[in-house]
Amino acid sequence: MTSLRDLLAESLAIGETVQVRLERADDSDTLVGPHPREASPMDIVIIDGEELLKERPPADPVTVEIVGEVVDGRIAGRILEDA
Repeated sequence: MTSLRDLLAESLAIGETVQVRLERADDSDTLVGPHPREASPMDIVIIDGEELLKERPPADPVTVEIVGEVVDGRIAGRILEDA
């Protein structure tokens, strides 16, 4: 039986790596980006790996791993590499 938690995790791509174009959130240093899956109810917020970036925010999309944590109403992501 598929649970609501399983369906949500699938739509958010938890544990998967995705390409994300990042920008600063609301005049802060926090980096955010749109979730690449249209079915996702949340955008992505970066919580780790910012030291890998050559520029902030990066001009090109970066590789991000989606982690199973929600921060400020967004799904958390960890930067794996700068594109």
